[in-house]
Amino acid sequence: MLKLKLAAAALAVFAAAPAFAQDASSTAATETAPTAPDGSKAFGIEPYVGVMGGWEQFDNEPNHGIPQALNANGSLRNNYRLAGALVQGVAGINVPLGPVFVGVEGNVAKGVSGNINWEYGAAGRFGVRAGDSGLFYGKVGYQWIDFDHYATYVSGNPNDKSHSGMTYGIGTEVGPKDIGLKGITGNAGFRIRAEVNTFGDFHSFRPMLGVITHF
Repeated sequence: MLKLKLAAAALAVFAAAPAFAQDASSTAATETAPTAPDGSKAFGIEPYVGVMGGWEQFDNEPNHGIPQALNANGSLRNNYRLAGALVQGVAGINVPLGPVFVGVEGNVAKGVSGNINWEYGAAGRFGVRAGDSGLFYGKVGYQWIDFDHYATYVSGNPNDKSHSGMTYGIGTEVGPKDIGLKGITGNAGFRIRAEVNTFGDFHSFRPMLGVITHF
């Protein structure tokens, strides 16, 4: 009977050994694998979409900023506001690289006040990862802007309502844990984004605030 019990115990140990080794290997791999500051994978691809709102004010002075609206005889047109509120949709991809990240993003915006009609563009982003899903970044891109019923009559063209140029910005994103709402979304979910952009050679001021959802 004693021999039978010893044989059964040995068989149980032998059967459990592979599982124990696998668990130990998994634990070691988890402990040694590089991670980002928020505990997620250090490397990968993170797609996201978002909705933002804000305000944009364009420079509109003689020989600076967006050309002033003129009548056909060259006189200044009144009652045009090159400023107003915007609603913007964004979509992009982040590529985490350990504590930093790079990415690309496209945007489409609609003016809801003033004479800004539509805007659209694309930009590259680069920055650092901080805290739980936190990001600090800079961005550089190109933006097209179409003004509503705004003709500048540049070079005799009465339909010059569209303008384009380089755009630059800085911003930050914070996840729920970063603002005290611990444990709501984990490593995926929502981030709050705050951003400031400028158009051309600092011809506009464009603060925006919104919500980004990432996967």
